[in-house]
Amino acid sequence: MKHYEETIAFLGQWGRFQQIVFFLLCCSTIPNGTGVLSIIFVADIPSHHCMIPEVNLTREWLSAIIPVKVVNGKEELSRCSRYRLDVVRNLSAQGYIPGRDVNLTDLEQEDCVDGWIYSKDIYQSTIVSEFDLVCSEHWKQPFTSTIYFLGVLVGSFFSGQLSDRYGRKPVFFTTMALQTMFTFCQIFSPSWMVFSILLFFGGLGQIGNYIAAYVLGTEILTGNVRVLFSSLGVCLCYAIGYMFLPLFAYFLRDWRSLLLAVSLPGLLYIPMWWFIPESPRWLLSQGREDEAEAIVRDAAKKNKVETPQVIFEDYSADEKKMLSKNEEHHTVFDLMRTSNIRATTLILCLVWFTFGIGYYGLSLNTVQLTADPYISCFISAAVEVPAYVSSWLLLQYFPRRLSVSCTMLLGGVSLYFIQLVPQTLTELSVALEMLGKFGFCTSTAMLFAYTTELYPTVLRSTAAGTCSTFSRVGSCIAPFVLQLSIYFKYLPYIILGTLGVASAITTLFLPESFGRPLPETIQQMHMRERSVGTFPAGCLLPALCQHRAQCIRRVHPHLRDGYTESPLPRA
Repeated sequence: MKHYEETIAFLGQWGRFQQIVFFLLCCSTIPNGTGVLSIIFVADIPSHHCMIPEVNLTREWLSAIIPVKVVNGKEELSRCSRYRLDVVRNLSAQGYIPGRDVNLTDLEQEDCVDGWIYSKDIYQSTIVSEFDLVCSEHWKQPFTSTIYFLGVLVGSFFSGQLSDRYGRKPVFFTTMALQTMFTFCQIFSPSWMVFSILLFFGGLGQIGNYIAAYVLGTEILTGNVRVLFSSLGVCLCYAIGYMFLPLFAYFLRDWRSLLLAVSLPGLLYIPMWWFIPESPRWLLSQGREDEAEAIVRDAAKKNKVETPQVIFEDYSADEKKMLSKNEEHHTVFDLMRTSNIRATTLILCLVWFTFGIGYYGLSLNTVQLTADPYISCFISAAVEVPAYVSSWLLLQYFPRRLSVSCTMLLGGVSLYFIQLVPQTLTELSVALEMLGKFGFCTSTAMLFAYTTELYPTVLRSTAAGTCSTFSRVGSCIAPFVLQLSIYFKYLPYIILGTLGVASAITTLFLPESFGRPLPETIQQMHMRERSVGTFPAGCLLPALCQHRAQCIRRVHPHLRDGYTESPLPRA
């Protein structure tokens, strides 16, 4: 049987059909960039202190009734207590002056029984000020982010399996509709509980459409275009959406208005249903050869190329039966069935977990980088652009395993160095944190492509969803890892750095996929893992070798009919 990519080689790599699929799927990730991290502004904590009811107090007592505390070496008003109002009222009525006639440290304090006053210097409102998620209710603020990522976790786990069973396209559009609908409904939340429930389902849809779009594009596109899509296309559009987020938040400082702006663009993607096809690879794995051939013929028509009379003639009845039989029984448990696949899956789950806790931990912490959270968020988003460009170049010219390991190591080591920076050099601390995020982002962009290249068609979406699930476990923990800074300021960075270094080391034990065609069956995946070797010294950087394809075939002769060399597409 010919390999799929060799069978459809007559289409070319960068015709009108591929251009439509490429740009539409890339654009579909822009709402993900604005939506997934909107919680940064929606759930941020404004400055606040106890509300003082209208009572007859002198000006001196009005300014002194809130205790002053030292936090991180700086004095600030207490956020959760005040001096007892009845005592202060009596002292004020008797004409005592605070600090002169009365020692304030001797006065009894009480909780903010009358509520809080929130600063509006930065935000008009957030869910924290709306639902009073402070003091005794403070635990709800980081838990809100965790609830969202729990929804993303569930969506990661089930969307991959649903996509493998019912198809990439139906899951892609269904989850996009869920994301848009539930994000819009959050605007009308009357309480934190209702908001959290809607947030959970919004997260469930958010990751589902991203994974489905990623796998769909990876399976439809081929060669260098697929590398461009998986490393630069979807990731760069995600970063563009992320950079739009602080712009929206700056002009829409009420959390309800911000969520409205984030949700409505999802409606613009409804017409995409008529332009994005189902994955022919997936249809073939289901034995639906006629539908796959119809899509390829339509693609040939758009690309203005001639098609053979029978496109998939080499998909014999026996092999179609094998594919169909394999597909019937493939579930998430197949990722752990054999020692080879189990080892690959466990290593990838660790690396994806590190990505989740590292990327989202650093992203959620961006509002603390500078005094202006909008500038901080934009800096954090802008760092991702060179990271994704770097990941594309690495995927194009360097082995996957070494590239992912080195960039993950860069991210982990950079975070270690933050604790060595003097407190007066805050700019250097910010630079090291952004360098750490650069390393995590670069390795993650390659990790998406690496994961889809390692698994066969019948397990690809399930594997991507399962690995993403472990990533979301990390993202669920990330808000609480940041809270550890109250015990030791640099503890979150030490934890993230340790995980980064550990993941960099374990990645070296994964099989290499550079220059190899996507496996279609589990048998092909086993064959690849059994035959994995290292490139000879002259081929460590294949892009610099004049005979790159010949070197790869010399090391892996079984790829002679599957590996093709093609130039970069030109827009």
